[in-house]
Amino acid sequence: MKVFISADHGGFELKGKLCKKYPAFVDCGAHDYDELDNFTEFVPAVVKKVLAEKGNFGILVCGTGIGVSIAANHNRGIRAALCHSVDYAKMARAHNDANILCLGGRFIDDATAFAVVDAFLSTPMDKNPKYKKRMDIADGTV
Repeated sequence: MKVFISADHGGFELKGKLCKKYPAFVDCGAHDYDELDNFTEFVPAVVKKVLAEKGNFGILVCGTGIGVSIAANHNRGIRAALCHSVDYAKMARAHNDANILCLGGRFIDDATAFAVVDAFLSTPMDKNPKYKKRMDIADGTV
């Protein structure tokens, strides 16, 4: 499993803290703070890496997490979930097989962000057939 992470200026500080705590994360940018950048510049790199190999995960951070979630979810095969609690992260993985975690850098404290990341990355997809059916419908295979 590889984890790819990116952020715009609204999530730049949190991304830096996450990369420091989790040094195995692959930082896809922004590499320098620029208050005029736009999350749409950084979403594609993570999306491509997540889609390139089954089992890869992504983390996208912007000010609210909403923009990166919307942008990522425009891509077939991506299930990006904006999570602001451990319970949301667990449910996003268990019931929706989310493969990208979205965070709002301006709305989540560091300790909660770390706990959400841990929960997201450690929670497997629930094997209940009803959740598999959801994913088939969402992916357009039903």
